[in-house]
Amino acid sequence: MAGWSLNKRGSHERTTISQDAKNIALLSWIGTIFLGFIPGLVLYLVKKDDAFVQEHAKEALNWSITAIFGYIAASILMFVLVGFLVMAAVGICHLIFCIMGAVAASNGAAYKAPFAVRLVK
Repeated sequence: MAGWSLNKRGSHERTTISQDAKNIALLSWIGTIFLGFIPGLVLYLVKKDDAFVQEHAKEALNWSITAIFGYIAASILMFVLVGFLVMAAVGICHLIFCIMGAVAASNGAAYKAPFAVRLVK
């Protein structure tokens, strides 16, 4: 499947995404559901040669860091009993956004998780 990417001059060019790249990007999102930031970080550091995997790993890493911030805030808010609702909301968002990222990766499309703090550029 073909996709679009930015070349070094900043213009868009057509690229072909291999099935292996799609599968690895898919695994980064599925791994993020169960293992948090570890799969995104490992793939971000290891797969420097594949731009598609690099983008999905970076986005999965950014989303997992954002989810960690949400879980920490929910833990603090549990003292006033609102944290239980915040914890459930963050958990549901984490599951939904990771599934949406996995579907986009398997289709060869780019995905940006909503509300994600972009710490890794």
